[in-house]
Amino acid sequence: RSRPHLYLQRIRIANPTERVAAFEASAPASAPSLGSRFASSLEKVEERQFLLSSGRLLLAGSPKVVLMVVAAKKLVSRVQVAPKSHFDETVLSVVYTSEPIEVSRLEETFSKLRESAKKEMLEVMQMGVEDLFQEHQQTWSDLFISGVEMRKITDSHTPSSETVNMTLYYVLSSMPAPLLDPLISGEDREKMEASLNYADHCFSGHATMHAENLWPAKLTSVAQILQLSDLWKLTLQKRGCKGLVAAGVHGLMQGMVLSFGGLQFTENHLQFQADPDVLHNSYSLRGIHYNKDLINLAVLLDAEGKPFLHVSVKFQDKPVRLYACEAGCMNEPVELTSEARGHTFPVMVTQPITPLLYISTDLIHLQDLRHTLHLKAILAHEEHMAKQYPGLPFLFWFSVASLITLFHLFLFKLIYNEYCGPGAKPLFRSKV
Repeated sequence: RSRPHLYLQRIRIANPTERVAAFEASAPASAPSLGSRFASSLEKVEERQFLLSSGRLLLAGSPKVVLMVVAAKKLVSRVQVAPKSHFDETVLSVVYTSEPIEVSRLEETFSKLRESAKKEMLEVMQMGVEDLFQEHQQTWSDLFISGVEMRKITDSHTPSSETVNMTLYYVLSSMPAPLLDPLISGEDREKMEASLNYADHCFSGHATMHAENLWPAKLTSVAQILQLSDLWKLTLQKRGCKGLVAAGVHGLMQGMVLSFGGLQFTENHLQFQADPDVLHNSYSLRGIHYNKDLINLAVLLDAEGKPFLHVSVKFQDKPVRLYACEAGCMNEPVELTSEARGHTFPVMVTQPITPLLYISTDLIHLQDLRHTLHLKAILAHEEHMAKQYPGLPFLFWFSVASLITLFHLFLFKLIYNEYCGPGAKPLFRSKV
């Protein structure tokens, strides 16, 4: 993840027989369609040797070419595997390609690509293979400090944790990670980190939780993954997250998490503007960057199924005062701390609808909010839902009552005709 030019290929040959097995090993030849445009040579640098292949690819309908240089670990030519054992080998390859260039720039570009490939190949050959894997895994672990966890799903339109994490992994895998590039300039790094720590105006619009085209249940091809990645970038760019998209994989993770729950940064605060009508699912959003700190926000359900909000903070640097208040901010804002138990807030719904939660470093700003929202009413979530879905309509109950009344009238008529109507039989038999 942190070395976009490095490819690792693990080879295992198992010999279950009682005899020694021998194999000839060779690297695949270049594709016939490339002709003689690729050439390989054995490089020896600092008592290490590897194959260096270079060539060019022609672009259909264009005079420009793409140059490619591949440095690969040299395989042993013959492998012997003892009985009832196996042979393991890890092949390291470093691949550098150019942008489409004019033919006049061939030598200059080839020289730069070869030097870059040689330098990185020597660096990774000096590291252990396990160190490379641990570096890769640690980078992914650092990325997934942020993320989404589905805890309880009560409808078929909400993606599962497996679907969410699969989408995050594939989309992030197709994005560059400029913040991990050691060659990035200090100015660019500072700009990206500033955007990452406070993504002003991201994410605007409704939450993407129920957007099935953004969280597909199945991905079956590379083309589908690339199309999904482009759709995510376009969606985030159009919803005020251009700065995050420019920050590469770290920014995209933040944008996807913000969009899932309907979180938006404004000039002075972070607001949670989920639709109160869809809070029947329980989920948590973790690792939301607020300046240099990380905020975790969860929508949870109590024993009666009523939703409430849980917020916790993980301070990354020196503690900064953070405050939060629920919809309407009529109650005094609460200071957030790093306590493990976190803080809970009731789900209140305002008329007209406003965000369910506000988080800010500015206490006075939150205190002033209550005077600027101009609300008609503030309801508990269950009151709001009762008004939204008051039950069956009056006409239904009127029809039921009418049918019951008619049935009893009909029953009364039957009884009356039986005992009191013309031709009714006497109740008691005469003794005469």
